[in-house]
Amino acid sequence: IIRTRGHRLEGIWHAGSPMAGVINLLRGIHVCVPRNMTKAAGFYNALLQGDDPALVVECLNGYRTKEPEPENLGEFTTPFGIPEITKEGEDITIVSYGSTFNLCTKVATELEAHNISVELIDIQTLLPFDINHSIVESLKKTNRVLFVDEDVPGGTTAYMMQKVLEGQGGYQYLDSEPKSLTAKDHRPAYGSDGDYFSKPNEEDIFEAVYSIMNEADPVTYPDLY
Repeated sequence: IIRTRGHRLEGIWHAGSPMAGVINLLRGIHVCVPRNMTKAAGFYNALLQGDDPALVVECLNGYRTKEPEPENLGEFTTPFGIPEITKEGEDITIVSYGSTFNLCTKVATELEAHNISVELIDIQTLLPFDINHSIVESLKKTNRVLFVDEDVPGGTTAYMMQKVLEGQGGYQYLDSEPKSLTAKDHRPAYGSDGDYFSKPNEEDIFEAVYSIMNEADPVTYPDLY
């Protein structure tokens, strides 16, 4: 079991979150991307019960986030290849993982105020990926999807999109163009201020979702600016 940290990395000596390099160079290993330390603990419990190798990428900013402590902290498990739907919705599906998923959770509340019902899906593991096609089942209901992470353009969001739309046939349920939201196509910024503009933030996620809904129904969702 390889334990490391990633997501929301900052500074000139950090390399951002190049998860696409990991998933394309590794096979035969679980790649776990928990959104918080509780989920990470569940992965470790599951891995210690088996013999499979794994890479667990913990959220760097999760180390300073308080969470409710499960009573069975040393026993409960987080499943591999099973996404978790943390919020059900009707209008659009947002698929993410790690720290950016936590940003999506915050934005979903703001979108509700604009009458946009969001379904939130945390993929939890990149390898294996959604073995029960949960995201496709969500698309059957919402017919729209946004993939979000902080990897480079054409990275892990492209991997997820290919898996869902082509590999699992999710394209046939779309009524709007599928979209992805990633970090900008350059090296990570030196400081926190630059990092805010280099990687997806709450405003970026809100605008990406609203633009999809605006294109689909400009009367109900008029231009904001």
